[in-house]
Amino acid sequence: MKLVCTQSDLNANLSLVSRAVPSRPTHPVLANVLLVANEETQRVSLTAFDLSLGICTSFAAEVSSGGTFTIPAKLLNDIVSRLPEGEITLEDEAGDTVAYLTCASGNYKVRGMGPEEFPELPAIEAGKILKLPPEALIEGLKGTLFATSPDEAKQVLAGVHLKVLQDSLEFAATDGHRLAVVQTINEPDAGEATEEEFEVTVPARALREVERMLVMRQWTEPVTLHFEHGQVVFEWADQRLTTRTLEGQYPAYRQLIPPSFERQITLERRSLLAAVERIAVFADQKNNILKCSIDAVNQDITLSVDAKDVGSGKESMPAQISGDSIDIAFNVKYLIDILKTAQSPEIQLQLNGALSPVIFQPLGGVNATFLVMPVQLRA
Repeated sequence: MKLVCTQSDLNANLSLVSRAVPSRPTHPVLANVLLVANEETQRVSLTAFDLSLGICTSFAAEVSSGGTFTIPAKLLNDIVSRLPEGEITLEDEAGDTVAYLTCASGNYKVRGMGPEEFPELPAIEAGKILKLPPEALIEGLKGTLFATSPDEAKQVLAGVHLKVLQDSLEFAATDGHRLAVVQTINEPDAGEATEEEFEVTVPARALREVERMLVMRQWTEPVTLHFEHGQVVFEWADQRLTTRTLEGQYPAYRQLIPPSFERQITLERRSLLAAVERIAVFADQKNNILKCSIDAVNQDITLSVDAKDVGSGKESMPAQISGDSIDIAFNVKYLIDILKTAQSPEIQLQLNGALSPVIFQPLGGVNATFLVMPVQLRA
């Protein structure tokens, strides 16, 4: 095998697939990246796979002799990222397990492994095939990923639930304390229509990579989603991401949203976020409680944090309030996450009692509903 490519191409694609390399591989070869040089197509593909998440990408190169090789991902990434810009020659000798890198400043020798033991990425031969608009996919992921549970032991709560309908996509995520639901328009490619409702729960880790890859490449063409029981594949351009789905019944999240509300508050989102972030410096790390005093008479809301033995903070701001005055408290982190995600000029709060679910809805822009459970105030 022998190929010549640019440092920037190799570095960018290697960094991309390396995110699927396990930190504690169950088999030595999983710590490697699979490199395939194709003389006919004059392209090089890189693949990493941790047996759950797999990423494959390819780029153009001058391939004078094709071949397949696996190289330690971290070591190769560390070397290539530090090399000067310009051409890199990568080659090995038949029957040898050593790769040789040559650049303008010097040369390196990296011991790898043969490709025989590297597992193949799962292939979906049947199942469903969907075309998803990338902007709708990005919008839905940005609005929900923050609400997934970081604890993978919580099964489906560690993922985003994607529901595909004929004219819309619905994304939902909850960690048991908060809920995010985003609806985006589904415009099937070339007039294709989704004939039946389609639901799947995909691990948040995999979807963060999908979002990052789409944003980084600024991809505008439809993303192809292949699905069959237990496996999902996202494909676009020269990139492919495969992941296992999360098994289990996703919570009936629509039932968590109250049908009506006694109070409604409208605020300027950026001002509210800035005020919350300022006084949040006093939030106790154990409970992160922020108190909101909603004054319907004076049409304002007062935010306060009181940290024992540290200090306190208080800020007030105008608001449009309908309904009676009330005191309510939130986990300040949850509040900040919602306000950062909403991305709208104004945000509307809808609530009933001090311990009932509170709905945050951005006014303008994305069609999103964020639910958070209040915290009980101590007497």
